[in-house]
Amino acid sequence: MTTYLTHVDSPVGIFSVEGDERAVTAIYLPNDQRRASSGPVPRAVARAAAQLREYFDGRRKTFSVALADVPATDFQRSVWSTMRDIPYGSVMTYTEVADAAGHPGAQRAVGNTCHANPMAVIVPCHRVVAATGLGGYGGGDAVKRYLLELEGVSL
Repeated sequence: MTTYLTHVDSPVGIFSVEGDERAVTAIYLPNDQRRASSGPVPRAVARAAAQLREYFDGRRKTFSVALADVPATDFQRSVWSTMRDIPYGSVMTYTEVADAAGHPGAQRAVGNTCHANPMAVIVPCHRVVAATGLGGYGGGDAVKRYLLELEGVSL
């Protein structure tokens, strides 16, 4: 299956959306720059890109895009599912996510799973924070802080 990649500008850099006609396969953070494809943008990719633009413009709080079934462990799937349930403008700590996903005490593994998240922003790992503050983020602290502040969260 051939995938297509398009770019979405944001105030903190360029996000890249990858996918095919049916689903999004990845969303890359600005520090993971990818080369855009040429030709017509497949429907699922165009929809995700449009929704990300609306999110960055402050007009979208939830996403309704088809996500591809990516290779993952059961643990990763449970954590990503829990992250998708964190409402816009809210945060959970790594410990709270571990508990909610049914894996008490696995907060470090939750952090690793956040870092492995292939669907940045749509699967909102930026909403997972340390008990003492911001915590880490694969896209860097400035990007995480921007995404949280866009949603009205200040840490």
